[in-house]
Amino acid sequence: MARRLPIPLSVHVPGDSVLHRAPAPAKLAGLIAFILVVSLGARTIALAGAAVAVAAAGYPVARIPARVAAWQMLGAVPILAGIAVLQAITASPQRAAVMFLSILACVVAATLLTLTTRVSEMMDALDRALAPLGRRGFPARTVSLALSLTLRLIPLQVAAVQEVLDARRARGARGSPAAFGVPVVIRTVRRAEAMSDALLARGVGD
Repeated sequence: MARRLPIPLSVHVPGDSVLHRAPAPAKLAGLIAFILVVSLGARTIALAGAAVAVAAAGYPVARIPARVAAWQMLGAVPILAGIAVLQAITASPQRAAVMFLSILACVVAATLLTLTTRVSEMMDALDRALAPLGRRGFPARTVSLALSLTLRLIPLQVAAVQEVLDARRARGARGSPAAFGVPVVIRTVRRAEAMSDALLARGVGD
């Protein structure tokens, strides 16, 4: 059986780096600013590639193990590559490369946030940011929970894919997309149902 990569199911990787110690509101604001700069300013392959390098530079600063950092990207890269291929066909290879690198930079930065910030800290930061809207009837708590869970579930979905791959390797299974895809979908649906039941039990969405 293939050795599993050390991805923590809690997503957050404990540590005492400067990124771990930074306030969650500052990290969220930094992520939003980074995404805006990349979206508006990365118009060439060189600039988009530089954005990826800047985002990736945060991992050694946070002392995230290299294998964990690489594995976090495994789920996103094939999807982005497929989109880039379509973009290259319908538009141009250069535009496809810029799009691929720009989105990858944002994914790398967002994943770094989830690895260095607890979900509770992200929720508190979002609650404070959305508090003014909450006083006007906006469901700030529900929105902050949804955003936090979205960030948290991306690495968990990658872990689910790895579990299915490990099980298939243990049985010597090969090849069939359906035999791989169906267990992944089932695990995803079960996780969503369990999370939905837990949230309803706590009164979320009432």
